[in-house]
Amino acid sequence: MNARAPATAAVTRIGRFYITRELANGSIGTVYLGRDPVIDREVAIKTFSPKLPPLERKQREHQLINEARAAGRLSHPNIVTIYDASTENNIAYIAMEYLQGQVLSRLLDKGHRFAVADTASIAWKIADALSYAHQNGVVHRDVKPSNIFMVGDRQPKLVDFGIARAPNRLPEEMTFDDSSPYTLFNNNLLGTPAYMSPEQALGRPADERSDIYSLGAVMYEMLTGRKPFHAKTTDDLLDAIAHKAPPPPHELNPKVPSSLSLIVMKAMHKKQEKRYQTATEMADEIKNYMNDERRARREKQSVTELMAEDSDNGRSSTAHLRPLLVVALIATLIVAGLLLWLR
Repeated sequence: MNARAPATAAVTRIGRFYITRELANGSIGTVYLGRDPVIDREVAIKTFSPKLPPLERKQREHQLINEARAAGRLSHPNIVTIYDASTENNIAYIAMEYLQGQVLSRLLDKGHRFAVADTASIAWKIADALSYAHQNGVVHRDVKPSNIFMVGDRQPKLVDFGIARAPNRLPEEMTFDDSSPYTLFNNNLLGTPAYMSPEQALGRPADERSDIYSLGAVMYEMLTGRKPFHAKTTDDLLDAIAHKAPPPPHELNPKVPSSLSLIVMKAMHKKQEKRYQTATEMADEIKNYMNDERRARREKQSVTELMAEDSDNGRSSTAHLRPLLVVALIATLIVAGLLLWLR
């Protein structure tokens, strides 16, 4: 949804929305910048290409409806807002909040390194968003950097609920090929391999704790500059996710406090029952960490200021004594001179 150079759009209107220009174009569809004439606001409109094979087109439209049903029931400052979804003139579309910025994955791919404090703040906001989604019966199932849109430096938005589990989603019938951004394993729909949970890697159902694991994996990459697991093949990667543990973040990046490293490792525990049981619990833990860090910084600053004040007071006291010392020295010299004269 990041802006690109203006392009002449063959489509001038979709639903009630007037098309301004094209934002992105790929093999499976197009994202347009549009305007809602009723509310007079800009929107991003996602559509799928009518040139797709009939079966794949049906599956993509199926996904679009599920995204609208899942995200459309949510209203949170760190979740993209869905305004409308429909089919008109044989074009299925979803209209959503127009976000200006770039996805987290692009920043990471460029080598951007986030400060520890910024990573904690971003993760806390996403954990809070997941907590809200889970409380409303929505499990994202594909939390990853490319589904976290950064508006500015520290304002994340969770996007793309296309494979989310929601109370009103359509039955799953997707069979996308290997070029799909998500993976099928034993006919179970999963997230993206590098960030999926062990249970997803084993082809088991994903629940709220799967989202918690995936957020932990995102935090891991933000703190260390590398993904938790690397492998030459997808099968090897899935095996590593299911059975191996990565080194804690603070071992790869000494700037990461061990307390924050523990939060990441608990979120990424192999056993679901050993992780945070709710995203609320994880968000609270991150918030407590941030509060402790702020308190420690304030105390350190207070100590530094007190030491500086004491030093200034010491110099001030010495300055007051200097005139007295000069007078005493002069008096001593006078007395010594008189004694010498008398002799």
